[in-house]
Amino acid sequence: MKNTPAYGIDSVDHALRLATVLQQEGPLRVTDAAERLGVARSTAHRLLAMLVYRDFAEQDADRRYVAGLVLRKQAPVEPVADMRRLALPHLQALVERTDETANLQVVVGDQVRFVATVECSQVLRVGDREGRMLPAHLASGGRAVLATRSDEELAELYSAVDSPVADLPALLRELRRVRRQGFAINDQATETGVTAIGRAVRGADSTVVAGVSIAMPTARFRRDRLPEWTQNLATTVSWIEQALAASATRA
Repeated sequence: MKNTPAYGIDSVDHALRLATVLQQEGPLRVTDAAERLGVARSTAHRLLAMLVYRDFAEQDADRRYVAGLVLRKQAPVEPVADMRRLALPHLQALVERTDETANLQVVVGDQVRFVATVECSQVLRVGDREGRMLPAHLASGGRAVLATRSDEELAELYSAVDSPVADLPALLRELRRVRRQGFAINDQATETGVTAIGRAVRGADSTVVAGVSIAMPTARFRRDRLPEWTQNLATTVSWIEQALAASATRA
């Protein structure tokens, strides 16, 4: 797990986050960028202008900022911006109920990407993971999503010579268990001292589109509270799925 550098430079971090959003989620206006970063509109404008100068961004006919030449060579846009917007209020409600950090994740290949984080207010807490990538078979949200796929799909995904999975039969057994219980647990598999619980989210057409997780310091994880946490996750997932369905109906 990557940790925040001891001497991080906020302006560089902000610019890189904007570049990631443009590449993976699509167009942004200055006000959108300012809100996403929690900075002044003038600061967001300067950051975007520098991205344009270095060909990481450009402006379209509607004056929105879109991925520039450098970013377009790397990866296609994922349709997650609307899902993030619809999910955020429910992630915030989940944090209020559990007092632990909540995340929205999407699986890209054999990786899981954190597209939204809402931190809890506790002094000892799991911090913002937005934009991070982790192995999908280790992260709780990734496991929950993978568990909805068939053994054949999973075998194809992890059959490469350089596959990160050393024991595919063991992974398939674990994912069958996740499928039966409806949630997945990541007990320090990606970061020492951090435990997370994840559940899959289905879109309007019943296709699995994301995972939602709550993450906490392992010191606060208790097995006797698991039914409470998983019920809160199930409620949040249900609300997000209803929001996605209503949005699809309006479209």
